[in-house]
Amino acid sequence: MSEVTRILSAIEQGDPGAAEQLLPLVYDELRRLAAHRLAGEGPGHTLQPTALVHEAYLKLVGAGPQRPWNGLTHFFAAAAEAMRRILIDHARRKHRARRGGGMKRVELDDLDVETVAENGGADELLALDEALTRLAASDPSRAELVRLRYFAGLTLEQAAELLGISRATADRHWAFARAWLYDAMTHRHEDNP
Repeated sequence: MSEVTRILSAIEQGDPGAAEQLLPLVYDELRRLAAHRLAGEGPGHTLQPTALVHEAYLKLVGAGPQRPWNGLTHFFAAAAEAMRRILIDHARRKHRARRGGGMKRVELDDLDVETVAENGGADELLALDEALTRLAASDPSRAELVRLRYFAGLTLEQAAELLGISRATADRHWAFARAWLYDAMTHRHEDNP
C-alpha cells in the first residue's frame, strides 16, 4: 500500500491529521491539474492555480463525511471534478456580473469538446457544463467518461480502467459523447430562446 493510499484510507476513517499529511504528497500533481485547467481561461482571470488547488483540496478533504477513495487515480479524478465545479461557479458569477451579456453562437466548425474551455472562455465552459449535465441525466456513464477525460485529464485507457469498461467500449462512448455534446452546444440557443 502506497503512502498516499494509506493516508487516503486514514482520511476516510476520520483521522484529523491525515489531511495535513496528504497535501505535500499530492500538491505538485494537483497544481499541474489546476494550471492545465486555467491555461486557457484568458488573461485577467482572477483565479490562480494555487488558489484553485487549495479550494479543491478543501472540498475533497475538508469537514464533512469523507467518501471512499478507490486509489490515487480516483482521488485525482475527484480533484479534477472539484476544480471543474469551482471554475463553473466562478464562470457563473462572472456571467451574472455581466447581467447575461455576451452570449454568442458556437460555430459548428469551431467547436472541439476537448478544448472548448481553453479556447472559448466562461460562456462556452458554462455551455459545456449545461450540456454535460443534460447528458448525465440521460447517460451517466458517458458523462462520467467525459468528466474523467476532459476535466481530470485522464487518458482513454485510464478512464476506461477507472470505469471498469473495455478500451473499445470507452472509444465508442467517447465518440458518442463528443457528438452528443457538440450537438447540444451548437443548438443550445435554438432550444433556449
